[in-house]
Amino acid sequence: MAITFTLNGGRQTVDVNPQTPLLWVLRDTLGLTGTKFGCGMALCGACTVHLNGSAVRACITPISSVAGKTVTSIEGLSADTTHPVQQAWMEEDVPQCGYCQSGQLMAAASLLAKTSRPTDADIDEAMRGNICRCGTYTQIRSAIHRAAAIKAGAKA
Repeated sequence: MAITFTLNGGRQTVDVNPQTPLLWVLRDTLGLTGTKFGCGMALCGACTVHLNGSAVRACITPISSVAGKTVTSIEGLSADTTHPVQQAWMEEDVPQCGYCQSGQLMAAASLLAKTSRPTDADIDEAMRGNICRCGTYTQIRSAIHRAAAIKAGAKA
């Protein structure tokens, strides 16, 4: 079944089983491997992408549910790592192993798109489902505050 949607700003049509998870369409069909497989049950957040601007878990999102919608993967966040979240992640030196980071970045970007100056409680709530086995939660929170300041044009 052919399914058409917008991916990272461009129109995309795939001919796959409509129940195929978006994660596998991104990785296996389209070759975009920045979105990671973690648990396959929407528990870890490694596969987080944006669907019409909201963070969703690609591992449990059937491709049929994205027909006619807009998907942004980590590859579409910015072409040159100039998104405020990417800048802040680098400035705060967040990643250790890095495996969860694409999902962390996408969840943080979704939060900042909705809340320009998040509190620690806002950050904790938005990031709750994203697991970092390296335990970089303090750096992640600092990076989100820094990204908010960058986005607002302030010096972090």
